Amino acid sequence: MDKRIRNSFWMMAIATASLAMSMTACSSDDYETTEIFTTDPVESSTLYACSVNQHGTRGVTDVANVVFTEDDILWFDVNTRELKFKNTEEPIYKKLEPFHEIEIRLGNDALFAVSSFVGIWDNRIFDNLVLCYGKMDSEVSLDGKYYLYDCYPLQFVDTDVVKANREKNATQWETFTEYLESKGKLKK
Repeated sequence: MDKRIRNSFWMMAIATASLAMSMTACSSDDYETTEIFTTDPVESSTLYACSVNQHGTRGVTDVANVVFTEDDILWFDVNTRELKFKNTEEPIYKKLEPFHEIEIRLGNDALFAVSSFVGIWDNRIFDNLVLCYGKMDSEVSLDGKYYLYDCYPLQFVDTDVVKANREKNATQWETFTEYLESKGKLKK
């Protein structure tokens, strides 16, 4: 039995070497290609949001943690801060975990973290970005829409902490809005 395994091993080695030599013989030094196959550049610059849990952020390929991608966004209104999503099989709010951050990413770069997903019924206070389900202005209403607010509740928008966080996020926020504008998804 040992001799059979040894013979099989040698036959496999000879077959592999023959295949490698035939592939080398078929190549031509006169033909040179400059095309390098890489991942699709659109994929490497996709805007997406993922849930951050106790195990850390996952990439766009980890479907379990991706909350939405740029393909799910119809538009973002810079004035009302409404983030309008396409109708999906599973509503965005069902993909969100309470008390977990949401990281907005552009390709491999983290733009900013959203403190939490909140609903207008929430009684917690956040002094940084939140994704809010429901409208908070002169009247509070569960309108089935999503808003990216600088804080929650909005009565704290003029506090020093919220202003400092808004300033800290300014460059990333500009990247976010410029990217959406380049995709035709920004309302002004």
